[in-house]
Amino acid sequence: MSRSTQDHVDRLRGQWERELPDVDTQGMEILGRARRITLRVRPPIEAVFEEHGLDTGEFDVVSALLRSGPPYRMRPTELYKSLMISSGGLTDRLARLTRAGLIRRPATEGDARSLPVELTREGRERTEAAFRADMAVEARLLAGLSRNERATLTSLLRKLALSLETAESEDG
Repeated sequence: MSRSTQDHVDRLRGQWERELPDVDTQGMEILGRARRITLRVRPPIEAVFEEHGLDTGEFDVVSALLRSGPPYRMRPTELYKSLMISSGGLTDRLARLTRAGLIRRPATEGDARSLPVELTREGRERTEAAFRADMAVEARLLAGLSRNERATLTSLLRKLALSLETAESEDG
């Protein structure tokens, strides 16, 4: 492989091959690249959310609500389980989103901790706009791959994700 067709991970693997030739670095080919790709694409994606007055964590909350469909309402427990965050982390996000007018907490009888979280009209509009802009950015980031290459990569990543989920559930 010529130097011009090598990426950072190829160069790292070459160094490890020289220093520790008995170590299998194939995992680095996939997981190392996945990590580097994630780090590279985060800034333009986060910039989209910032343009819409959101950070990534806040977008996670409002997008979960929008995906839930009308009436765009969920209980806090449903939200933090779906987002895989702590209840404390969610509480902070909910407070910021309430102050921004993007969600409301309609009063119900019972425990205040179970007050539903609901998108406001502004919250729905801003979330939809942010999502549309995010998908446009992500499409541009993937423009270097053909439609068939994207489909193949999607299939392989799904297979890996499912195998990791299965292993996790068997270990847990």
